[in-house]
Amino acid sequence: MEPDEARQRLEAEKSRVEGLIRDLRGELGPGSESDEVSELADYDQHPADLGSETFEREKDLSILESLESELAELEAALQRVDDGTYGIDEVTGEPIPTERLEAYPTARTNVGTERREQQ
Repeated sequence: MEPDEARQRLEAEKSRVEGLIRDLRGELGPGSESDEVSELADYDQHPADLGSETFEREKDLSILESLESELAELEAALQRVDDGTYGIDEVTGEPIPTERLEAYPTARTNVGTERREQQ
């Protein structure tokens, strides 16, 4: 994959993920997790409601964490484009197939390398 094409795809995906993060943070609102839970702890609220709201907040925070991790991988991939190492397996130094980069633009290794690393 050509560096300009890779950069364009990575930048577009980065913008998409940044938008999702911004929207989710807007839904979560300002303040820390403990602030939200303390508001929910009022006695007039049914315990099931408290549990449901806490679960939903934890789920949203987990999604946010995952999106932030994805954003970091996209930024690392853009840095590899700048360094001229994008599309090169970080372990073996072999080229990563274009099909893999199209499916998984932040790939750092080939599928075979990844399988060997997991064993």
